[in-house]
Amino acid sequence: MTEWLIARFVKDAENTNDPAVRVRYGTFSSMTGIACNILLFLLKGGIGLFSGSIAVVSDAFNNLSDCLSCLISLFGYRMAAKPADKEHPFGHGRSEYVASLFISLIIFLAGFELLITGVSRIIHPSPVRFSWIMVIILIFSILVKFWMSTFYMNIGRRIDSSTLIASAQDSRNDVLSTALTLGAMLVSLSGISFPLDGIAGCVISLLILKAGYDIAKEIITQLLGRPLDPQLSKAIREQILSHPEILGVHDLIVHDYGPGVQIGSAHAEVDADMTLIKAHEIIDAAEEEINEKFHVNITLHTDPVETHNETMARYKAAFEEVLNHLDPDLSLHDFRLRKKGDCEEASFDILIPYDCALTQEQIHAQLKEVSETIGIRISVIYDHDYTGEA
Repeated sequence: MTEWLIARFVKDAENTNDPAVRVRYGTFSSMTGIACNILLFLLKGGIGLFSGSIAVVSDAFNNLSDCLSCLISLFGYRMAAKPADKEHPFGHGRSEYVASLFISLIIFLAGFELLITGVSRIIHPSPVRFSWIMVIILIFSILVKFWMSTFYMNIGRRIDSSTLIASAQDSRNDVLSTALTLGAMLVSLSGISFPLDGIAGCVISLLILKAGYDIAKEIITQLLGRPLDPQLSKAIREQILSHPEILGVHDLIVHDYGPGVQIGSAHAEVDADMTLIKAHEIIDAAEEEINEKFHVNITLHTDPVETHNETMARYKAAFEEVLNHLDPDLSLHDFRLRKKGDCEEASFDILIPYDCALTQEQIHAQLKEVSETIGIRISVIYDHDYTGEA
């Protein structure tokens, strides 16, 4: 059904890298969400007030908050599609993340209010009127929310939208909360004198609070800056190294300015004997390929590497052996050998993983022992996942 709706309502649906197509997807998904959630709010709100069930009313207002979330998503998509301007040279793509943050806040506030109401109902319980119409409406709600979850996830993955993926997660939580409401109602038929309705309302509100927290945590991580996706990192490295003249790649960084707007940089090693013009041509070609293939506007810095210096190769191998013994995940790059007065000095960078048990001082002490044995000085820069620390 989702594919049929996309084909009918989203023009040029396959061209997901086009900002205009993303807006169409966003508008279509938001309007679909608004229509479904308003319908569920009216049905559950009416039957909840009639029966006096706080759990059903809580579920209804959860749908109303989802409706508001769809409106914010719609605004976010339209803002994100605005072209770059003088005040925002990197575009407005992060507006989508800000919209998702507002959604999480609304979900969190709704959950908190419903938690207070649920606790009040536990302290002061009141009878719930049972009706089979209410059961049918709740079952219908579960089916609609399950479809909406798959609908949002399908489109979210297609256009790489954190907002829609968050909405899919929220819809899955709604399925669980409505099922819990239905279960509490059916159990109440047995005549058990226990505030099941209030307890169900509290559990639903806690699920809503957790959904708001999870969405906020994910979006804040994106806004603060998260590590590059390992698959994309591997693909970019392989694309750069597909040029045989490029001997190595390190210090790859990609900044995310919203869906479809990524700007990055990396260091590419080439033979020091290569002419500057030749190196420039190769680097230019690699940059253009990455931009076309992965839509990452990348700048490559050229690092000259001496490939025929046997003394340098021997020294480098000695330091690499020590690093491999300390921790196989430690890596070395930018190795150079130069004269400093009457003494030779080796300068290089070392990448330390965040989960490395060794401190920078411990690593440096081992490297200094090797340098003293060889009879040279060392100058080392320690990198921690793209953050230089001299």
